[in-house]
Amino acid sequence: MSFTNLYYKRTAGTPRPCFVCYKPTTTVLATIGTVDFLYACPTHLTDPGFASPFVDPEAAGKPAPSQEDIGKVIADWEDRQKRKKEKEDKQKAEKEKEDKEKADAKDDKGKAKEDSLKVPGSLFPSPKPSTPTHERFTLHRDMFAMRQGEHRKRRQTAQAKDLAPRLPGAPRGTF
Repeated sequence: MSFTNLYYKRTAGTPRPCFVCYKPTTTVLATIGTVDFLYACPTHLTDPGFASPFVDPEAAGKPAPSQEDIGKVIADWEDRQKRKKEKEDKQKAEKEKEDKEKADAKDDKGKAKEDSLKVPGSLFPSPKPSTPTHERFTLHRDMFAMRQGEHRKRRQTAQAKDLAPRLPGAPRGTF
């Protein structure tokens, strides 16, 4: 088996025919390394004969956390936030003290010249990179077997084209 039966739902830029009904769709099911992909209508994704949503067995087997565990986590988080705030306050006070000392040491003229040469930083904060979470699906076993057969056929065709020039030719002479 060259790929697993775990497909991620994605959206394509251009519509292509659906794998089942040949209607144009932009919904694509692709494996993790895009080894295999197929276009499928959103209606076919709800059909249990075609695909079903993937349920992580590890997440399904875990019990929900108890109220005591939740309380411990909240208390730890609050303690960390307090320590973090105290640390930031100390750093801010030290920085203000250093800035005040530097300002006293410099001339107003030098400071004005230095400010004109500074390049301002970005006015907007950098956006946090978001990790996209795509819906995951598993194909029905018959559909997955069909996809594997097509993948195997493509691979064998490519191997045959690669091997064909090295094979000897048929005899051309007469008996």
